[in-house]
Amino acid sequence: MKIRAAVLKEFRKPFSIEEINVEPKEDEVIVNIKAVGVCGRDLVVWKGGFRNLKTPLVLGHEIFGEFNGKPVAVFPAKVGKECLKLSEGKENLCNDYSIIGEKEMGGYSEAIAIPKWNLIDLPDKDYEKYAASTCGVATIIHANNLAKLDKGSKVLVTGANGGVGIHAIQYLSNLYEVYAYVRSEEKAKQLKDLNVTPVTSFDFYKKFGKVDGVFEIVGSLTINESMLSLKKEGKLILIGNISGEPINLIRPAFIVMNEISIIGSAAYTKKEYEEAIKIISEGKVKPFYKAYNLSDINNAYNDIINGKIVGRAVLRI
Repeated sequence: MKIRAAVLKEFRKPFSIEEINVEPKEDEVIVNIKAVGVCGRDLVVWKGGFRNLKTPLVLGHEIFGEFNGKPVAVFPAKVGKECLKLSEGKENLCNDYSIIGEKEMGGYSEAIAIPKWNLIDLPDKDYEKYAASTCGVATIIHANNLAKLDKGSKVLVTGANGGVGIHAIQYLSNLYEVYAYVRSEEKAKQLKDLNVTPVTSFDFYKKFGKVDGVFEIVGSLTINESMLSLKKEGKLILIGNISGEPINLIRPAFIVMNEISIIGSAAYTKKEYEEAIKIISEGKVKPFYKAYNLSDINNAYNDIINGKIVGRAVLRI
């Protein structure tokens, strides 16, 4: 089956639109893709941040489309059958948990061959809203499950206007007092009416008090400063590292003397992804995104890199 796809032939270089062949294996089905989100993880891959990956690559794991004419989501990772039997609902920790679009072809394409296990029914055909927000909501559901914070706690979310952040703060605002860090007053205005307190300085705690938890989405660029906002015995949940650069903790004494916990959060489970779809379908999270045609993928990446997008870039297929 011949389809069009955006192919990355060299890291940090433009994608090329090419015709490629897709054939399902014995246990796979073909999904016709309607929309795919451009994740922050995709940007790290594009930069060459995962040293084990080699080009050419077809990226994209936030995939929504149709199977046999019915709307479906594609769970964004492949997992081996043996680990699925033994994982007890924690398939995100399987050694063979493999994000789609990295070791195998992803969703920056017209169709994809995928195991039937990965399919999730969608409540409607508004593919773009799910492509914009499902990954972000599922990511924060999983991170919050690990955090085990008391309802009403004070939390900080970094990168609050990004694809994960702007959807995460909406979910968290129903549980906690949320402080949403962005880099400028202009970006802070974008969070108006989301039931959070936007902050543009990590000194915010001098006015509002220290927080119980930090949901660290940005990673190396903010982690050392955001950590200072934590109370004693506070928790930092490390979700992402958008630069792909090593994280160096420059104040280990602060961590030791205040008994700070750093908790790694690895993606999400299929059950959490399904929960995110339900929340979005019920209108409890407003999707923020800008849509592009597949052929305009390089414009989408330029806009992401230059900070011109609130939320997600979504590719229409």
